[in-house]
Amino acid sequence: MIAHAVTRAVTDTKTITRSLPRRLAGIGSGIAIGAFLTFSVPAQAEEMPKIVAAPTISVDEEQLAPVTTVSHGISLYGDMKYGPDFRSFDYVNPNAPKGGTLVQGSSVSFDTLNPYTLKGTAASGLGLMYDSLMVGSADEPSTHYGLIARSIEYPADRSFAIFHLDPRARFQDGTDITADDVVFSFNILIEKGSPVYRQYYAQVDKVEALDDLTVRFDFKPGNNRELPMIVADLAIMPKHYWEGRDFSKTTFDIPVGSGAYKIQSIEAGRRITYERVKDYWAADLPVNRGSNNFDTIRYDTYRDLDVERQAFFAGEYLVRSEHSSREWNTAYNTPAVQNGEIKKEFLPDNLPNGMQAYVFNTRKPLFSDRRVREALQYAFDFEWLNRAMFYGAYKRNVSYFANSELAATGLPTGEELGILKGFKSKLPPELFTEPPYLPNFDPPNGRREALRHSIKLLQEAGWELRDQQLINSKTGQPFRFELIIRQPGLEKIALVLKARLRQLGVTLDIRLIDTGQWINRIQAYDFDMTTFWWQQSLSPGNEQQIFWSSSAANQPGTRNFAGISDPVIDELIGLVIDADNRETLVQRVRALDRVLQWGFYVIPQYYLGGDRMAYWDVFGRPDTVPLKGTSVMTWWIDPEKSRKLNKGGY
Repeated sequence: MIAHAVTRAVTDTKTITRSLPRRLAGIGSGIAIGAFLTFSVPAQAEEMPKIVAAPTISVDEEQLAPVTTVSHGISLYGDMKYGPDFRSFDYVNPNAPKGGTLVQGSSVSFDTLNPYTLKGTAASGLGLMYDSLMVGSADEPSTHYGLIARSIEYPADRSFAIFHLDPRARFQDGTDITADDVVFSFNILIEKGSPVYRQYYAQVDKVEALDDLTVRFDFKPGNNRELPMIVADLAIMPKHYWEGRDFSKTTFDIPVGSGAYKIQSIEAGRRITYERVKDYWAADLPVNRGSNNFDTIRYDTYRDLDVERQAFFAGEYLVRSEHSSREWNTAYNTPAVQNGEIKKEFLPDNLPNGMQAYVFNTRKPLFSDRRVREALQYAFDFEWLNRAMFYGAYKRNVSYFANSELAATGLPTGEELGILKGFKSKLPPELFTEPPYLPNFDPPNGRREALRHSIKLLQEAGWELRDQQLINSKTGQPFRFELIIRQPGLEKIALVLKARLRQLGVTLDIRLIDTGQWINRIQAYDFDMTTFWWQQSLSPGNEQQIFWSSSAANQPGTRNFAGISDPVIDELIGLVIDADNRETLVQRVRALDRVLQWGFYVIPQYYLGGDRMAYWDVFGRPDTVPLKGTSVMTWWIDPEKSRKLNKGGY
């Protein structure tokens, strides 16, 4: 505040002071300067008023500086790698040829072309149709650069974000993309989209169009640095197309998109084909240059994994990611692999592998007791499985952020320990005295000791063995539950789990169902146990609420399949979201990870640390593999290779 001196007139008067504020408008900010005038009002009618001007005020230039940052990009922490004049990302070939056809296999038998609602099973590849305001780079932990929005404006506290749209931006029908479309896209997802969007965007207070090309998002109070980047990922849909249509229903009407590809044709449940938009307005933007190189992209549906694999060997589609260690080591000894027509590579990545696991539905009384969940950990003999079935390819997935600095290992120390001490009375005592661990049956008497410990825990929880059957001591209920899976290859592994559980007196029923039914059941939390893989980023944030928070536990459509509802975890998620630097984020994520591990909400499985990729040798690829791993969308069809093998569209 600037104090203004006011001079009073030495007369027989009444003195009235009036403040006349003025506002100087800057980019994204306003600075109010009050000009004060003192009027001397005469006591006698014939006296003239005396006006005393306020003194000149010196204003430092720094005080007039804009209070927002306007930039071509935004980073969660630290500097951006690419400046405002960058031409392309380093991990693409900006001169990649355009053309050819990419054919991929899919296990999704779809019944809708709307991927944003709970109803139906959406077709593969629909994300190709929609652009977002900004796009993340693959060689930085968490940085976004402009796409539909050519710039972003935000204050130091990130309490709001203003996006300035590129005036060239067009939908696929040639209609301008405006701020009204951005507001519509946000609101329709909140009102009629999957409930996950209401959870994900819960900290957005208001969104409004300031003019045709400017949209502002205001955020609720807090230190959530990620919010501008969360709304920057918003998929933009045309208001004019969806008005008059029911967004919440399944549909086979081909929608109008905003992205580089549009739907060319569909065969319901069997095949969907996309074609590159020939007049795509953003084709030569820095974030797109070197990507979206295929003229046509097609997904063919296979309901059986073995049939899908054989179709690949027959050349029916061109690239696949192999998830079976046994098949990777035994099934690829084909003539096409031997003569080099099919390339087979392991492509490592540097990403957290998240948590792949058997998931307990803790909403079920059977799994509500932590001791029961811990006891059942001893039914998964990873070491034997890795040797006998996985060819030693995997590592045990102890952490929810495995393969990264975010994983909690050893005993808690430093800032992580300080955080956890604040919840000490609400946490298991062993969390502070023992490192996270999972059973290992390999040491001498390892299996016997593990089973003994497991039975002890079950007895403490009110279960007892009667005639080799585990029975609830109070109700007489046998310990029996169902595991639902959607891939036949997982059935063999589940049979090993079934046999180990039988040694504890537990009966496991395994049910193989199709993908659509599986999706419907897990979204409605209609299961006892299933398998799931929570994938994680290098900079965890708001998505952790969807994964583990109490508010998501009973909200259909979230990713809290385990039904976790723990006030400590809720507070830790809040701390992760509020982290204002990288080191603090790491320590807070480790604290969250440790509490999740000691909750025994899942039976962790294993991770690979990369992708097993097999592909017909018709592709060209960039020389650089980015931090987040390779993407087929940066590959291209090599015309000469395509003609040689008569695959790929040339």
